[in-house]
Amino acid sequence: MNTRLVSIMISHQVITFSTLLLPALTAAFSLRPERQQRLSALDLANVGIFFGTSTGTTEDVGEIIKEEFGNDADGPFDVESLEGSVEDNFQKYDALIVGTPTWNTGADTERSGTHWDELYSNTLLDLKIGNKNVAVFGCGDQISYAENFADATGELHDVFKGMGAKIFGYTSQEGYEHEESKSIRGDKFCGLLCDAVNQEDLTEIRVKNWVSQLKTEGFMELSSPSPITITITPKEDDNILELAVEKEEENVFQNIDENSEMLDQTIGGVVTNTGFKSYYNPTTKTTMFVSADGRSCYYTADPKTSFSP
Repeated sequence: MNTRLVSIMISHQVITFSTLLLPALTAAFSLRPERQQRLSALDLANVGIFFGTSTGTTEDVGEIIKEEFGNDADGPFDVESLEGSVEDNFQKYDALIVGTPTWNTGADTERSGTHWDELYSNTLLDLKIGNKNVAVFGCGDQISYAENFADATGELHDVFKGMGAKIFGYTSQEGYEHEESKSIRGDKFCGLLCDAVNQEDLTEIRVKNWVSQLKTEGFMELSSPSPITITITPKEDDNILELAVEKEEENVFQNIDENSEMLDQTIGGVVTNTGFKSYYNPTTKTTMFVSADGRSCYYTADPKTSFSP
């Protein structure tokens, strides 16, 4: 279980607790059950794998990538056969892995020869996907097309970067025999490049190393390691609170519906290494006592009841 620290401000006071206590806190503060899941501090992004293909080679690589990620990724999905809009499909995921072959070698644009080309000039033209994590992969023939090896992968990279994506997974050119490629950024390829014609036997190990690299680079991290701050502010007119969860580095907000009733809370008690801290709810007239390590708690119905360790 992933455990993180969360800071919460109640009545202008700040306390910090383990995410293990989130279910207990939400229960004590009478939040509706469907809201409890939104308070969970998720550490891993959900990943979607998308590809375009003409002969099936890029799809094969996408399948290997999926196998390496296991349950941590969905797909692979052919962009030509998506149900619903491309934008809606992309928005289902926090991180995207996108792949393409290269057919229009040497062309300045629309080099994939797949449905990606149509999306570049239409659907994706004005699409903004925010600061999603994106990694690209592609297939090419480095011998027959040594001067144009996997050019379309570079175009795919540039399109998503232009939409605001944060790109991961740049790889070394070592071990390839190409002369030039529009997929080179600096001294590296802009993603994973595979050659099923001349180096098919290297595809699986390249995928394995690349997926490991992505995880090391933080591709799967949805939020920063810093604490999440939850601010609770009372509304005097109807005693309804709004909870806004801000994840600073990713600038991700989760809004809680204005239907979770919560009154101003009275904070009491002292935390010691072995003691409990009390949280009194005047609405329910119950007191929740939480251990210092955040792993146990109990409730009393008498608001004047105190606890001595």
